[in-house]
Amino acid sequence: MKPEIHPDYQFVVFEDSSADYRFLTRSTLKPDPAKTVVWEDGNTYPLVQLEISNASHPFFTGQMKIIDSAGRVDRFNKRYGARKKTVAKKAPAAKK
Repeated sequence: MKPEIHPDYQFVVFEDSSADYRFLTRSTLKPDPAKTVVWEDGNTYPLVQLEISNASHPFFTGQMKIIDSAGRVDRFNKRYGARKKTVAKKAPAAKK
């Protein structure tokens, strides 16, 4: 392996705030150094916050939840709006 071309592979705690769920794993992500958490073993690890994980995703939980954390529906309606007028169908032209 070539030296100094691989990213750091370190322990990171991922937190799903919507499900109040955390797990510790190794990752090459570069988390914010200001966000850390003390894990169950007493060590301090960097923290990465997630919007959704297997603890809150409907496919894994079997429950349908509406998760719109970024306001995507509101942004769409604001940008394109609801269609207010309907297009009237024209009657077929009479043959001569």
